[in-house]
Amino acid sequence: MGALDKNAVVAVIGSGAMGAGIAQVAAQAGHAVKLFDTQREALDKAVDGIAGAWNKLVAKGRMSSEDAGAARERLHAVASLRELADAALVIEAIVEDLEAKRALFAQLEHIVGEDAILATNTSSLSVTAIGARLQHPGRLAGMHFFNPVPLMALVEVVSGLATTGATAQTVHDTAASWGKTPVHARSTPGFIVNRLARPFYAEGLRLLNEGAADPATIDAVLRDGGGFRMGPFELMDLIGHDVNHAVTKSVFDAYYGDPRFTPSVLQRELVDAGYLGRKTGRGFYDYADNAVPPHAACEPARKRPDYVGYSLEASADGSLTAPMLARLQAHGIGVATRTSAEGHQHAEAPAFHCNGAAIYLTDGRTATARAHDNRHDDTVVYDLVFDAATATRIAVARADQCSDAAFDAAVALFQAAGFVVTRLDDVPGLAVMRTVAMLANEAADAVQQGVCSAQAADLAMQKGVNYPRGPLAWADAIGVAHVVRVLDHLAAAYGEDRYRVAPLLRRRHAAGRKLHAE
Repeated sequence: MGALDKNAVVAVIGSGAMGAGIAQVAAQAGHAVKLFDTQREALDKAVDGIAGAWNKLVAKGRMSSEDAGAARERLHAVASLRELADAALVIEAIVEDLEAKRALFAQLEHIVGEDAILATNTSSLSVTAIGARLQHPGRLAGMHFFNPVPLMALVEVVSGLATTGATAQTVHDTAASWGKTPVHARSTPGFIVNRLARPFYAEGLRLLNEGAADPATIDAVLRDGGGFRMGPFELMDLIGHDVNHAVTKSVFDAYYGDPRFTPSVLQRELVDAGYLGRKTGRGFYDYADNAVPPHAACEPARKRPDYVGYSLEASADGSLTAPMLARLQAHGIGVATRTSAEGHQHAEAPAFHCNGAAIYLTDGRTATARAHDNRHDDTVVYDLVFDAATATRIAVARADQCSDAAFDAAVALFQAAGFVVTRLDDVPGLAVMRTVAMLANEAADAVQQGVCSAQAADLAMQKGVNYPRGPLAWADAIGVAHVVRVLDHLAAAYGEDRYRVAPLLRRRHAAGRKLHAE
């Protein structure tokens, strides 16, 4: 095992964006690369595009002209599959169709040597199914790159039922030698990224459907508060709603209608209307030249509060709210802290108190339900932020019973700490907390089912979709107990199996352990 020798020939079949990107990376890494496509015009265009990409790298000082010239010499356009006979690794990046891929690999088995590795760049099809008709299915593995290939680090190395350990490890090590970040995965619907990312889109769509806020506001909360590179709606517009909806539906169907993966009727409407996002000029946002960019909602300025209190019962864990307390204090807000030896019958802590308002980090209940449970009408809940010290926006929700004066005080408190404050309608779990909890829940389920390791799950989501933190590491930072509490409250609020707690999460909670080995 180990990476392929640099003298080994790599073949790439399909010269679209993915195939061309893979060929570029392999040639830059030192391999002779043979690029094949049934359409000669597309093949020539791809080779010219790769050469142009190298010229741009040279112009930017990120590649020497000598290295670019050598890489170009290693890249060969070929007109026939027969010319791939000497390839040690063949990567297909053709149409996402099971029968087309099966037919291609059946041909290749009679062309390449017995030791050649076959790899599929499929993003959603079963590697087991693709290789099922091969005479030697053990040499087939998934090698799932992410677009744009030269820039995206992640490669999912996917093993079907028949894939040998040696095949998977060679593919893994070869990807690493190309400067990529490979992770092992088992061939299950969506592999790692396309499965684990479903809640990011699904919870955003549900928030919109429930009237929590408009797309621009929800995007801003996830981006400026949650630390995500993009919000769910701008990201779906970028991906394309036809593509995103199709992936969601394929995972939903593959898991026999598991409600966790239920597609959104809102997104289906966009697809039916032809509003596919940036590529059609309209999705959740309008991309016409004269379109006015929407603005995220924010609360107008309130008067700085006169008094702020912070209560923590002796038996409570204040680690989640401590960073927020530190931010308030760093902005010169005097906070009177109190720790009680005994909790009060209807009190919940930790909490901030400001001119009658009781202000809690969301635990998955609505502010209205929490006010009822605590018998304190003037209740406000605030959303999770990725980093309390640096986040620029925070989302809040008020109980239906809450007075205007109490809500104004809560808004003023966060504004005094330097936040842009966005009010969401009183939905369970708000935006960031419920999204992160569901991402962690899905990752925990994948780990328990043997799809990947905890480390691979976190690495894949950071490198494949640019999450600010891996979902399992995030759950550990929040506290497994709090994540379970949020999910239980979401399940109670909606009465849906969609929010069931993954057994591994429940087990770690019962053991008082983290999701990553301590």
